[in-house]
Amino acid sequence: MEPPYDTDTQSVQPEQKVNWPRVASVSAMVSFSIPTFVTGIELFGALSWQHAFIAMGIGAVLLTLIGGLMGDIGAATGKNSYMLVQRAFGKRGAAMLNLLFALSLVGWFGVNLDLFSASIMQVIGGDNTDPVSATVIEAIAGIAMVGTTLFGFSMINRLSTWLVPVMVAFGIGLLWLALGMTPVSALTESHSHISHTISDGVNMIVGVIIIGAIILPDITRFSRQRRGGVYTAFWSYFIAQSAVLLIAAYAAVAFGSRDILNIIMAMGLGSWALLIVIAGSWVLNSLNIYSAQLAVSVNLPAVSANVISVVLGCLGMLAAFFNILDHFITFLSILTALFIPVAGIVALDVHRIRSQAYSAGARVVNLNLPAVVAWVAGASYANMSLFYALPGITEITAIDALLLATLLYWVGSVIKPTGTAILENN
Repeated sequence: MEPPYDTDTQSVQPEQKVNWPRVASVSAMVSFSIPTFVTGIELFGALSWQHAFIAMGIGAVLLTLIGGLMGDIGAATGKNSYMLVQRAFGKRGAAMLNLLFALSLVGWFGVNLDLFSASIMQVIGGDNTDPVSATVIEAIAGIAMVGTTLFGFSMINRLSTWLVPVMVAFGIGLLWLALGMTPVSALTESHSHISHTISDGVNMIVGVIIIGAIILPDITRFSRQRRGGVYTAFWSYFIAQSAVLLIAAYAAVAFGSRDILNIIMAMGLGSWALLIVIAGSWVLNSLNIYSAQLAVSVNLPAVSANVISVVLGCLGMLAAFFNILDHFITFLSILTALFIPVAGIVALDVHRIRSQAYSAGARVVNLNLPAVVAWVAGASYANMSLFYALPGITEITAIDALLLATLLYWVGSVIKPTGTAILENN
């Protein structure tokens, strides 16, 4: 599946496509990643078990809907997410959004490197927290992960095919050990306190995957079957992610720890824990840099994709050096606030407002003002809701922000103030 031409700025051609299960294996890697295990532990530690289950259900449905819509568009058009954003928001609007996408993915790169180095240090050195050693590990791992990205999606796909079974086996093994130690009822009996709301829980679940759901076209564009976009979202977000969240929460109760690294070590895996960490971080971080590079390449087509990947990888390593993992939940909430309105706007634009703009040869506008205004309003609402109690239809911030942005875009597109709504390229 190695492209003989530029798939960063052009649609994927039929001969480059593969059957959808191979595409789904890449997406599933995100669900079976260490950050998803961490989110499951945090979710059931911050909410009552009743609210945690409700939040998990809402988050799974929301992500499946968003991922299904975006994945379907990618499979149908062969375009990556950044090309789609450019069509929906215009060149100038997309330039800003794609930069934010890239920065957020670089942040995820740093989060995973932090988890990687902390795991390696714990396996080889116990409580050794020497910052110099951690930095060296992060640098070496970061270089290797970026190196994988330079080989393109085909290499990432191969690694996913090999490593997803490892993470699935880890999840099953973790569940098996937990069942042998503690009855399932302990999951509900051990969580009776409430320190966060259902909306907070949904933000946590959506935040850990939302970037992947919105940029799902980056990989579903390689699906030979159009339905592969929807299937990939369903199996990744509704099935795999929900299972991982529950297994992680149950294991935290069984092992009496909210630290995923301590849980891995308590499983008695020894050096095999290294393989789990590698499997959970390597493909995910390669995919992060690959997608971030796509975002930047759309706006800087004259710059080599490899150069962009290396620069972004260096920025991600800097994020890890400054321990971005310490701000994990805040990071997830901000990502949800910024990006969930994008999915509603793109989906509405493709299916109802300007479907002709996505056909081959269609001109890309300079600025789709209604789309940009709707996104700013939705993202602002979601960000303000992190600090203030704002009115909403559902009381779930992520859903209300999505509905607000979609409604405003529909209204703005109907009104279309002359000369300001959509500025065409000359």
